[in-house]
Amino acid sequence: MEQSDPNPVETPITAGNRLTIDLAALARNWRTLDAQAGAAETAAAVKGNAYGIGVEPAVRALSTAGCRSFFVALPEEGVRLRSVLKDATIYVLNGLARDLASMHAANHLRPVIGSTGELEDWAAYRAAGGTGQAALHVDTGMNRLGLTFDEARELASDKARLDKLGLSLVMSHLACADTPDHPLNARQLATMQDVRSLFPGVAASLANTAGITLGRDFQFDLVRPGIGLYGGTYRIDLPPLEPVVTAEARIVQIRDVPAGETVGYGAAETVHRQSRIAILSTGYADGYHRHASSTDAAKGAETFLHGRRAPLVGRISMDLMAIDVTDIPEAERGDWVELFGSGMPLAEVASAAGTIGYELLTSLGGRYDRHYVGGV
Repeated sequence: MEQSDPNPVETPITAGNRLTIDLAALARNWRTLDAQAGAAETAAAVKGNAYGIGVEPAVRALSTAGCRSFFVALPEEGVRLRSVLKDATIYVLNGLARDLASMHAANHLRPVIGSTGELEDWAAYRAAGGTGQAALHVDTGMNRLGLTFDEARELASDKARLDKLGLSLVMSHLACADTPDHPLNARQLATMQDVRSLFPGVAASLANTAGITLGRDFQFDLVRPGIGLYGGTYRIDLPPLEPVVTAEARIVQIRDVPAGETVGYGAAETVHRQSRIAILSTGYADGYHRHASSTDAAKGAETFLHGRRAPLVGRISMDLMAIDVTDIPEAERGDWVELFGSGMPLAEVASAAGTIGYELLTSLGGRYDRHYVGGV
């Protein structure tokens, strides 16, 4: 007999997997980080569809918690956010695409200018009577985006030009904040302090989630937490904040497998005892990475069911995966198995897949039945 689901979330019987997204936990995580940020404003990074949880419900919850500034990667993400929050400050991290200055301004988006070409385009737009504000990204050692320090110094020396740009923020990005003793942190901080001195009166920002915890010097005027908001690991020596996302898959079948038999594609893993193997309705098409598979050579990820762990068995396929429930006799068809959440840490699953929590969250597929709890 199929077990009745004790979870009050109403999930269609046709669904093979589901996500439960705790917006109250998201808001609490923001408040926790805001308390650590002292006098600095606490913004929120909501790029990548708010790290996979859905930008519209995420920004509503964050706004209610007190967040007023948001960072996205692309202007399209900013437009989605603007449709929800009319008065929010929205920065577009990936810079100013050619000929899009007016589009940013029309939607009250602030491009984060990170190259001399973007700077010239923005200056030309403003000189022609365009309105709107922008941020300036200066590279302090990551070598990804941003003006060089010399380019920033040259800009700062031309006050007439600078005053026409409408800069509301000067920022950089930490490369190694998750490793607090890494020497690059101190180097980037020193460079950012020099950058700030070039632009008096303009707010400055350096810290991501991990950067907030490095101390007051790193926080400047505005901090930009991302992964920590969503319950992911953000520093190697600190526990994550509250989990926000619980991913589950339904058991579609339980089968008895004799000792010595193999499970799944490629006969990658052999069971060494008489085993009960549960087949889950989730696979790599749902963003559960194939590298989390288990083989005879290397054990893979684990799941959580009825208060106990159940390891993967064999390779993950497109739509299905297998777990060993031999030691969970009450497991039965129809049960919901936690892939990651409060019982199975996101970071642990990501590590088993050879990746990070960011990638798992942002890879979540469209077949999950999504439920939001704790909303406003």
